[in-house]
Amino acid sequence: MSTGSVAAVPSFHAERTAVQRALDAFCARWLDTLTPITAEAIRYALLGEGKRLRAILLLEAYKACGGRQDATELAASVEVVHAYSLVHDDLPCMDDDDVRRGRPTVHRVYGVPVATAAGLAMVPLAARSAWHAAHALGLPADVCGEIVRDLMQASGASGMIAGQLLDLEAEGVRLSLDAMERVHRLKTGALIVSSVTVGARAARAPASHIAALARYGAAIGLAFQIADDVLDVTSTTDELGKTAGRDLDLHKSTYPALLGIDGATARAVALVEDACEALQREALLTPTLELLARYIVERRS
Repeated sequence: MSTGSVAAVPSFHAERTAVQRALDAFCARWLDTLTPITAEAIRYALLGEGKRLRAILLLEAYKACGGRQDATELAASVEVVHAYSLVHDDLPCMDDDDVRRGRPTVHRVYGVPVATAAGLAMVPLAARSAWHAAHALGLPADVCGEIVRDLMQASGASGMIAGQLLDLEAEGVRLSLDAMERVHRLKTGALIVSSVTVGARAARAPASHIAALARYGAAIGLAFQIADDVLDVTSTTDELGKTAGRDLDLHKSTYPALLGIDGATARAVALVEDACEALQREALLTPTLELLARYIVERRS
């Protein structure tokens, strides 16, 4: 297994551009039934700058499992769910943040009621979009349903919502490593797992491949959160595109606080190795999936 540097990670300009076009198409197709101000807030949340990491992971998992069609509409559905989570994370009753992706958060621009409604509307719209995209790939109804189920479970009370609730309850509490990892496997990791399993399902992958990609997603999802915690104390707001030092302000348990920066980084690197080994055992480890896993812990924003 290689130990490629983040400098070797491609920009994914073509994939990001394709996902951006798919998000534009999502807005054109699905927002016309909403009030104009809610639709405008959703466009603001969706169409700003972003890494589109979850969408790219879906596309790469799809290709690794033999998918050959254009799955960008499906990948865009995952980004809709991710954007919803950011809109609600930033609300005053949650993390109460002012900056996201280098610009004011949705509730700072449109107000809390509109931001709340926009976030709520994005989840069922993502489900409709995912079903439509899966059907357009020629997948049978049962597979389309499995794809929507994966996405909705990741976004719901057994996934991101549960993680957010646990995260709020943990403010001002010193968590053990096991408890902290439980929070972040739900809050951050669930959608990353769904991104790769949805990609695998879209390619009609066997259960063993879906399971291996789920293990990969769970490991890199946790590594992503560890890297975020490290960046929160080592980077600036300008570098991150969101408010640096926010974890400290909210008295959250973090990996650097528990393990130190070096220890947290070592834990993230070990998780990346676990992720790559899970795919290697099923002959699914492509150079791109390995580079993406390593990028997650080596990124600067």
